[in-house]
Amino acid sequence: MKIALLLLVLIVLWGMAYVRLAPSDPARWHTLLPSGDLSGGWVMLPPGVDGVGEGDDGARAGLTLFSETPEEVLGRLDAIALASPRTRRLAGSPGEGMITWITRSALFGFPDYTTAAARAEGPVTVLVLHARQRFGRKDFGVNAARLRDWLAQLSS
Repeated sequence: MKIALLLLVLIVLWGMAYVRLAPSDPARWHTLLPSGDLSGGWVMLPPGVDGVGEGDDGARAGLTLFSETPEEVLGRLDAIALASPRTRRLAGSPGEGMITWITRSALFGFPDYTTAAARAEGPVTVLVLHARQRFGRKDFGVNAARLRDWLAQLSS
């Protein structure tokens, strides 16, 4: 019985170490869609209206903003993201037009990846975001909640 318990503890500790120490490849995670297309599959909303949708591949959001360049929007969003607990930038920059952040869960350190891209469309800036988990099939609404929080701060 003691050996089985010890084995179970070692398996759990190995799993926790793997989750925390597994490398995050920017080539895999610094993208919005597998095709790299910013428009495919996105429902763009009217100016000033935002929406967060959840699906099997995480949460997605779109927001249209007036009077700011894509670089300004991403700069503000980057500051909001980096002020969030356990969040760091994986790749990209406001000047590049796309940024990906890693946010880790408090207890086990599960990584979630959030990518934002902004582009100018005439007089407005269109911002799209995709937040997804690396491990597991369900995130229990955590990614959608993060997107809603970041967008609320960005809109205020």
